[in-house]
Amino acid sequence: MADRNVEAKLKKELKRDKIQLWKVPYSDDEQQPGHAHMQELAERYGTLLRMPGSEVADALEVIRVRALKRGQRNQTFKESGVATLELLLPRDCKKGSKSKMSLETRLDVCAQELIDRIAEEVGLESFKVILNGKTLNGGLRLDQQGVGNHSKMMVLKAFDPASAPRDLEARERNVQRTRRGFGILSERDGSDDLQTAPFLEVADQKGNPLKIPQKEKKALILAMGLHEKGRALMKRKRHDDALCHLLQADLHFSECGSALLGVVDNHGVLQLDVVWCYQALEALSCLDDGRERLRLAEDCFLRCYGERQQRLLMIKGNTGQEDVLFLRLHLLQSLLAFVDGDDLQAQRQLEQVESLYARLCPDADKMTQLMVLGFSEREARLALRACHGDVHEAALLVSDRREEREQLRQRERQKRKQMKASSAVLAEAGYVAGEAAAALRRANGDLDKAFQILLDASQTPPTSNRSLDQKVRQLSYLGFERSASEAALALTGGDVRSAAELLTENRGAVPSEATPPSEEEEEPGTSSGSTDDSELVNEILEDIPRDEDDYLDLTLEEELQLLNTIKTHLARSLDR
Repeated sequence: MADRNVEAKLKKELKRDKIQLWKVPYSDDEQQPGHAHMQELAERYGTLLRMPGSEVADALEVIRVRALKRGQRNQTFKESGVATLELLLPRDCKKGSKSKMSLETRLDVCAQELIDRIAEEVGLESFKVILNGKTLNGGLRLDQQGVGNHSKMMVLKAFDPASAPRDLEARERNVQRTRRGFGILSERDGSDDLQTAPFLEVADQKGNPLKIPQKEKKALILAMGLHEKGRALMKRKRHDDALCHLLQADLHFSECGSALLGVVDNHGVLQLDVVWCYQALEALSCLDDGRERLRLAEDCFLRCYGERQQRLLMIKGNTGQEDVLFLRLHLLQSLLAFVDGDDLQAQRQLEQVESLYARLCPDADKMTQLMVLGFSEREARLALRACHGDVHEAALLVSDRREEREQLRQRERQKRKQMKASSAVLAEAGYVAGEAAAALRRANGDLDKAFQILLDASQTPPTSNRSLDQKVRQLSYLGFERSASEAALALTGGDVRSAAELLTENRGAVPSEATPPSEEEEEPGTSSGSTDDSELVNEILEDIPRDEDDYLDLTLEEELQLLNTIKTHLARSLDR
């Protein structure tokens, strides 16, 4: 970190003075350093930056050698089209003592060739390559994905080696299983039993459900599900795996409308979590991507909470809990400013962090007083932050919040009971459960409207063989086999777009777990599909916190450690 700070400062001075270290007199014809001129620079900049001349000389030589290599690589790329890529390796599989390695490759080749070379040279079996926050697609060319000469990329272990299946197809099925589980949750409408069929709703900061289009709701729930999985991995210090999930979540957030993202803070929190993983993985080479993500996070918080958090104050009645997000935001901004050589900006951000930390780190005695009253540690910590340390106000807040949550649960139970009763009425009228549930969703639970929707649908002529053939031909034109196309259309109710998405996600095939059992495999009245769905839901629910404010419950232990690290480096730099 300190080395990056010194180099950044020297680069600014070199740029200001228009000095090119790779040219005479600082480098001779044989690319050796011009000692006299380099020493003169070291003394001049040492005095200017109040640093030992020897330390400046070493840093200048690093910059000079790196510039020469960059020039050579530029010439190679210009003459032969062979680019040099810089790879940041996982910490526990560094090549020798190095955390980075370079690879030469043409850019008009499929990314899979690069991935195979990394696997061979580094010895990894399961990993992902990340460029600017996006995972490289092995089936596309490097230049189609923004890879250029000197591109810096991260190599991330995609799975825990102790538990990951070695077979690639098995791993893909596991990913698809997770996605399908969140897909099931996004379709839940509350008509099932309360205890056995949880469902997800998108809510505002107070916990009230938001009415959004079903397509956006599915994308948002999938994004939030992957985000929560990533956060669970972060808590277990598995930052490589966490980052993979967080970046996938980011892709799904892009499918949501900007109007929706403007009223929920999830997208901003995700950006913050991605950059937190960057620093945990010591991936300071991701500065540009990290800086942009912090900007997005700050913009998101300002939109959702208000310029002075007045919108949040109006909604929740307090702002203290969300301040931990700003603490982490300013802490990361301080880190990036320091490694970018801007000590004064780093100091300003760090002062905000210290001020927030002093207020947000709850007093142990006050925590004990609240916990003696029967409140949990999480409730006590969040309430004290919200009430700026006032124990009496904190106790009232927890009690009020518990009452609000109970009212929400009561409304949820009532909604489920009503949906279940309406579904029963539609079932008695002869409608299939899935069709009835879909109609009730479209009608927002209004039974009469649902009847009308189903009646209108029943008067529409069934899909003819000619229409089915036309849809199969459309999918065949996209490169899918006829048998797989027919199966996908059957599963998606004849929707071509959904069928195409299903086939694309599963490499042109319909996953066996998504194929409905035949009459020979399933007796009437049984529901193996429902059993499998329940297993899927229970599996992914393990990583979904029960409290909607779990993401605000930071103990600040990791933040304090990073704060002290930056403070130590900054003090040394400013004391020179």
